[in-house]
Amino acid sequence: MKRTSIRILSAILGIFTLVGPSIASNKPRPAPGTHEYIVREVRHELLMLPFYSVFDNLDYTVNGGVVTLMGQVIRPTLKSDAENVVKSIEGVSKVVNDIKVLPLSPMDNGIRIAVFRKLYGWNSPLFRYSEGAIPQLHIIVDNGNVTLVGFVDSAMDKEIAGMLANQVPNVFSVKNDLVVHP
Repeated sequence: MKRTSIRILSAILGIFTLVGPSIASNKPRPAPGTHEYIVREVRHELLMLPFYSVFDNLDYTVNGGVVTLMGQVIRPTLKSDAENVVKSIEGVSKVVNDIKVLPLSPMDNGIRIAVFRKLYGWNSPLFRYSEGAIPQLHIIVDNGNVTLVGFVDSAMDKEIAGMLANQVPNVFSVKNDLVVHP
């Protein structure tokens, strides 16, 4: 009985493995080495970095085979990891790493946690943005200055995020770079 159910399960998984990718997307995959391929792969590789968190901001531009990495991270290893994974993508000839490593500061760490709790706390109107492996709103703290980056659903959510971050003690300024989805 067990062998039969395992065979049936294996057959079903095999079918989904073969048919699944064609069901998931009607768009053809870009050819390796093309601009579209590089853009898609860079985004994928950066999001898959194991220590990429809500307190980091990674961005990039692609110009031919040259990828320029930008943003801010709290771990120096994340900067080098990002460069290494992008270098291995087919079609990338050069990586310019302009990622800034934020300074170590107990005060900044306290601000990060306090802003996180304000934005993503159970009683926050922005709680829904905390879902997923990496939340949509990123909190960048550099010497007491907070920058919010990411995407929100409405202009009201953007304003609420800015107001909540401004309520955190020891914050010198809040720059609200959140983008409202069209």
